[in-house]
Amino acid sequence: MEDMAVMTVSSAIPLEQHQLDRIRDKYRGDTPADRIILKHILEPALLAGFKVSFGGKTYDFTVKGRLESIRRKASGMSRMEEVLDQDAPFNWLENMDFSMDRAEQEAKLQAQGEEEIPADAGVEQMGEIFRSKIEGLAFGPVLREEGTVRKSYDGIAQVSGLEGCMAGELLEFENNVYGMALNLETDYIGSVLFGNERNVVEGSAVRRTGRPVEVPAGSAVLSRVLDPLGRPLDGKARIKPEAFRSIENPAPSILDRKMVDKPLQTGIMAIDAMVPIGKGQRELIIGDRQTGKTAICLDAIINQKDKDVICVYVSIGQKASTVASVVDTLERFGAMEYTVIIASNASDAPALQYIAPYSGCALAEYFMLDLHKDVLIVYDDLSKHAVAYRTMSLLLKRPPGREAYPGDVFYLHARLLERAAALNDERGGGTMTAIPVIETVAGDLSAYIPTNVISITDGQIYLESDLFFSGQRPAVNVGLSVSRVGGTAQRKAMRKVAASLRIDLAQYREMSVFAQFGSDLDKVTRDRLKQGERLVETLKQQQYAPMAMEEQVAVLYAAVNGYLMPYPVQMVSRFNQGFVKFVRDKRPEIFRSIAETGELTGTAIQMLDNALEAYQKVAGYV
Repeated sequence: MEDMAVMTVSSAIPLEQHQLDRIRDKYRGDTPADRIILKHILEPALLAGFKVSFGGKTYDFTVKGRLESIRRKASGMSRMEEVLDQDAPFNWLENMDFSMDRAEQEAKLQAQGEEEIPADAGVEQMGEIFRSKIEGLAFGPVLREEGTVRKSYDGIAQVSGLEGCMAGELLEFENNVYGMALNLETDYIGSVLFGNERNVVEGSAVRRTGRPVEVPAGSAVLSRVLDPLGRPLDGKARIKPEAFRSIENPAPSILDRKMVDKPLQTGIMAIDAMVPIGKGQRELIIGDRQTGKTAICLDAIINQKDKDVICVYVSIGQKASTVASVVDTLERFGAMEYTVIIASNASDAPALQYIAPYSGCALAEYFMLDLHKDVLIVYDDLSKHAVAYRTMSLLLKRPPGREAYPGDVFYLHARLLERAAALNDERGGGTMTAIPVIETVAGDLSAYIPTNVISITDGQIYLESDLFFSGQRPAVNVGLSVSRVGGTAQRKAMRKVAASLRIDLAQYREMSVFAQFGSDLDKVTRDRLKQGERLVETLKQQQYAPMAMEEQVAVLYAAVNGYLMPYPVQMVSRFNQGFVKFVRDKRPEIFRSIAETGELTGTAIQMLDNALEAYQKVAGYV
């Protein structure tokens, strides 16, 4: 019996044995007739005709199947926007004609859209329009490749059949549930489910869609909160996409790229001065929980206002209340108008958390490749993404490796982050800057996932818990933070004032350790400690208060050149804020010169010195 094959024939009315034998002989292929078990099922809902399922394929000659085919080919329901209907996700998949390639399908949909039925159309006119839509369409048997669910558990479905299935292909289950094929074994396919697993039971049918998982893209996604499948989570109207993009795409080739030569200003002085980020770079933010990682990302997004940069924030495995707080913050500072949020909450299925960063990256690629824009994408965070992938992999029976992660977890993040790039002029000159976030445990940078992502990215910003709790915010550890690319894109004015900043801070931290054990210090050491304290205080910055590049240059110039030495450390913050306001109100030409040229010329330095002396007198510091 193990070698026997089952052929299922479904019909609306009973069929006689000789009819079943003819059907068997017609569709058995090379399988001997004595090796086939015929199974006849009555389904009155088919209306008329019969349906044959054998060898992973279904031949549908039923009236119901013909009507569905007509509806899919001629109805306005065939438009792909149906995926965005919250009540009926993925309806567009049921209505696509997969016998056409993408260009033919889109051209047909566009042609259909041009011939809308007028509101005052009569019965005859409506009939004529409908007839013109279906004229010339051939409706032969509907051929589908179908399989059977042999086991379903914990968001995983094992499917038999579907011999032509591709890795990453979208699969359609019964009860309007969809999944993605991940494991292609010799005798079954391991699929992860995006919907309610209780609706997928053993023995239920599953069919191929012939397409990878896609997300809607277009300007309509800006200011919206979407799930990884592109469905709205903000309660607003559904999306009307301009295009659909596969969540998995190859990274731009080396020949398509150019050198990173434009700065991406975060508005955070400690980062823009010492670990600058360039457009097209991949800069990792790493640190323990509750050390300000998300705050830095939000500051960077807020600082892109009026800079013609599109922002994509991907939330992975966070609480819904945390995502709501992020949305509220961005709306409060007017940043949502150029930002889209992709949210896969902690309560969502691991499969949704797994595809979330790829969905966000596909949206970012649309703006970079199709609209030639500069894009900033934040993955918050990839530690939870790796955990979701580990969960899926173990349920799919993949062998565990180090820390129980599967062996391809490095490739998982590498193929994602490699899609960030600065494209050359031939490709439109768009850029995608990636800021992945990794959470460490007790500051352990040598753990598996942190070391993986550090080796993939172009630098890291390490946030230290001790600095955070001591009041140094942002808590950037200068010694362990580095930018391997952004320095080439740093503005000359910033590079000039911050040239010695890293060394000065390193010397201060080293001297402050030894100064605790002795009180008899020479004047040079005391001056360096005094200067270091004021530099540290200068780099402290309030949350959600990004500074423009020219303001940072002015403040750092004052700190590096000793203008803060006469004042107590407690007055540094007030001095800097007052000086920025003084220059903005009384000497705006200084900021204008630095912003326009990007350089700190001799004239600008002279104006800064004069402004500092004047401010000290006006503010009563002299």
